[in-house]
Order: sequence, then C-alpha cells, then structure tokens
Amino acid sequence: MYIYIFLVWIASLFGHRKARMLLRGQRKATDELRTRLPHKTDRHERVWIHVASVGEFEQARPIIERLRAERADTEILLTFFSPSGFNLRKDYDKVDAVTYLPFATRRNARLFIEVVQPDVAIFVKYEFWPAYLRELNKRGVRTYSISAIFREKQSFFRWWGKAYLNVLKRFTAIYVQDEHSARLLREHGIEHVEVAGDTRFDRVHAIAQQAKDIPQIARFAESGAKIIIAGSTWQPDEVLLARYVAENPDVKLVLAPHEIHEAHLHQIFQQFEGRHVRLTQATINNLDVVRVLVVDTMGMLSSIYRYGHVAYIGGGFGVGIHNTIEAAVFGMPVLFGPNYKHFREACALIDAGGARTVKNYREFKAAMDEALANHAEIGKKAREYVESELGATDKIYDKLFN
Repeated sequence: MYIYIFLVWIASLFGHRKARMLLRGQRKATDELRTRLPHKTDRHERVWIHVASVGEFEQARPIIERLRAERADTEILLTFFSPSGFNLRKDYDKVDAVTYLPFATRRNARLFIEVVQPDVAIFVKYEFWPAYLRELNKRGVRTYSISAIFREKQSFFRWWGKAYLNVLKRFTAIYVQDEHSARLLREHGIEHVEVAGDTRFDRVHAIAQQAKDIPQIARFAESGAKIIIAGSTWQPDEVLLARYVAENPDVKLVLAPHEIHEAHLHQIFQQFEGRHVRLTQATINNLDVVRVLVVDTMGMLSSIYRYGHVAYIGGGFGVGIHNTIEAAVFGMPVLFGPNYKHFREACALIDAGGARTVKNYREFKAAMDEALANHAEIGKKAREYVESELGATDKIYDKLFN
C-alpha cells in the first residue's frame, strides 16, 4: 500500500490528472466527514457502502435505494476509490454523504472508522481492504461482501496468497454471484459464503423499465432499416462497424463511443466518410439522409438500446468488454470482441444462445448477418437469460436488514 501511495504521488508530480484528483480527495476525506455526517446516535443505524468506481456503484445502487425507501432513518455513507466514480456520483441524493475512501493504511483505517462509526459495512464485488476489515472486526461491525465473484487465478488461491485468503475470513458473510465462486471459496476453507446473484441485473432491469424517449433516435430508426446499436466502442470496434455499414446499404448504425473527445470523434467521422451526423447536430432533415448517428453525449446508452435490432458492445479488442446486459435486457442479440472470458454474464449469454463473440471481420460479418436475420429469436434468448438472473437485491437485502 505504501509503495502504491508513493507511485500515485510520483504520477501526480508528473501531471497525471487522476492521480492529483485522487490525492486531493484522499487528504480531505476523513476531515470532511467530521462535518458532513450527522452526529451519531443510538437511534439511527449507520450503513457504510464502499465501491471502487461507477460499475460497482451500479451494483450497490439497488441496495441503497431499497434501504432509503424502506428505512428512511438509516444513515448511509457511500465511498469511492476511483476519481471518475466519485466525480460522477458525488451529488447522489439517496445517501447522506459521498466521499473518497482514504488509502488503506492502519492509521487511515482507524481514523476513518472512528469518524464514521458504522453499524454495517458493505463492500461491493472486488473490494477487499485488509486494514479496514481488521479495524471493523476489532469494533464488532457487521461486514459484508456483495455481488462478489472469484476465479482460480486470483491471488487468494495461489500458494503465495494464503495470507490474503485470510482477509476473506473477516467478513461476516460473503454473497457471491455464482456457484463456482462459492465452491472455490469453500474448497479453501471459507464457509460463510452464499450464492445470491448479481444486483446489477436488477439495476439494469429497472433502468430498462424507465428508458427515456429520444426523439432523434426514434426518427432515425423509423426508416424500416435494420438498426445496429454499438455501445462503448473503441477504434478497433469502429473499424469493423465502418466496413460492415459500407458493405450493407440496408443497415443503419447508432454509434456511442466510449470516449467522446474531439480527436476520437474526428477519427470516427473520417471512417464513415460523410455518411454520419452527430446526435447534438441531428435534425429532421439530416437524419433522413444519413446512415450513421454518432452519439456525442454521455449517459444515454441505456435508453438508446431500445431502438435497435442488434447490439455490438465495445472493448473486446482491448482490456475487456463493457456492459452486455444493458443491451440484452431489451431482447437484442449481442456481439462483442474476443476479450470477454473474465465477464461471467458474457459467457452465460453465449451459452444461452443470446450472444456471439468475434475475432476478426470475417467472423463479425457472419455473426452480424445471422443476428440481423434472426434478431427476434436470438434476442428472446438474451432477454430470458437476464430475467433468469433477477432477484439478487431481494436476497441480499433480506439477509442484511430483515
């Protein structure tokens, strides 16, 4: 941890923006909580929920909102490790305070827990901080890991990771996403584990029920052409999509890139050679004459999927694919690149017959042709898989608070 802190400090000196933000937020987190948290009383239960970033926040959100709706007097603190997650959700109004989690040294953990005084602590998915867990144990705080998932190659299960495995024994209970994770933990002596599923499915399902109308995209999709929705794309994804659109004049594309800075948008516009319009510049007249609509704003993708026949999810030619179930919940076939095997839901979607993975343009073309031709049948399988995974929020909430 001290080595990590030193490296973050060095990066901040060399102008790394996220490193500077992280250090600035870390330094003032505990002091800010002294003034922002209500005075602790025995009459109000206080729940601390920690997430790494935006994705984990979406897994925590169904629990937070259920807690707020049913136990209005409960005080809720939400902490982030990532600057991007904190900046996006620092004004989230369902909790009493949002802040960074200070670096996990023993001193920081002791001071933080002294200030927060939680009755319950919840860590989401991959968050296992020894210093904090040790301090919570010392104070007898009920501590849970939710929506967790484990694989054989994680450090817990290597010969050199035995000490880290003991960290998991400090949880009151661990609620995992699947039976494989539970079995793996039990094989290594962790018995306080239960399969509860992934709360993210409940969150995605709720978002789909509340999907917003987007008039420009509705107009773009009115033509009768088959509509591909490409979400969170990167440059290798966009190369495949541009070639397919050029070769298939009966197809239209809504492209929502992962990064929307001008340099990347310019690169996208060059690939589509004038057959595109930006969402922020879309009008009735130009929407009728283009075949590519580029989404140059953030936060709309979960509502955009409803307008498509097939979804392509970006990131699979890089570090890993983005959210697949956000599209699958709308009953769409889902395609993505080859780097997906660490994503349980992507593997399960393929097994259910609702998704395909592609490694090159030949495979992309074959998979896209099939998906467009049979989108109703394949999409039904995708939606049924998502629906089969619902209910984790109820299971976890009932265990923790009823």
